Amino acid sequence: MSEAGSKNPKEAARADAKAAKGAKKEGGKRELNAGTKVDVGARATDKNYVPRFKKRYNEVIKNDLMKKFGYTNVMQVPRVSKIVLNIGAGEGSQDTKKIQAAQNDLTAIAGQKAVITRAKKAISTFKITAGRPVGVKVTLRRDEMYEFMDRLVTMALPRVRDFRGINPKSFDGNGNYAMGLKEHIVFLEIDYDKTETVWGMDIIVNTTAKTDEEARALLEGFQFPFVK
Repeated sequence: MSEAGSKNPKEAARADAKAAKGAKKEGGKRELNAGTKVDVGARATDKNYVPRFKKRYNEVIKNDLMKKFGYTNVMQVPRVSKIVLNIGAGEGSQDTKKIQAAQNDLTAIAGQKAVITRAKKAISTFKITAGRPVGVKVTLRRDEMYEFMDRLVTMALPRVRDFRGINPKSFDGNGNYAMGLKEHIVFLEIDYDKTETVWGMDIIVNTTAKTDEEARALLEGFQFPFVK
């Protein structure tokens, strides 16, 4: 006689119910895990995903700039080519933990690994020798660049204390814009309670614009809050 056949009807019924419940639970786990796998990192794996600011550039800003400056070819329309982020951490030359902390923070802000910058020359006044780490930087292009601009304009800048806008005179004459932040903790990626050092931060926006006027119109299209 089989094992199942040795059980009385009640025991068999309980066993069947338990097995069915277990199968349903296990099936639910598999379904949940499959769903989680799809959701986690979906943006990174979704080929159809387009950053919000990139979509805005293609659908709104391009057309606005063509009308304003009378471009005859869409290829003439200026665009943001890259964004360079830099944190100067001169004290890191004497404390490797600080330079590592700055690198970790900038990596979190940029969403891309930051690299350590080193002194090219010795500066005795600041006790810096050639080759010693003096800061960290990262260069953003393509989707990462658009994502950063979105977070900068919509989340970080509004958190700056006594913020009144950014300086409209900080263009370099060639269509590039530079700005500085006194505190890198305005980015939501940084946990203030776990931050030992508050760093200043430089942000350089490189564009293909030929004039500062065109560059400003481009950045205004991305809602950069210039002081009026």
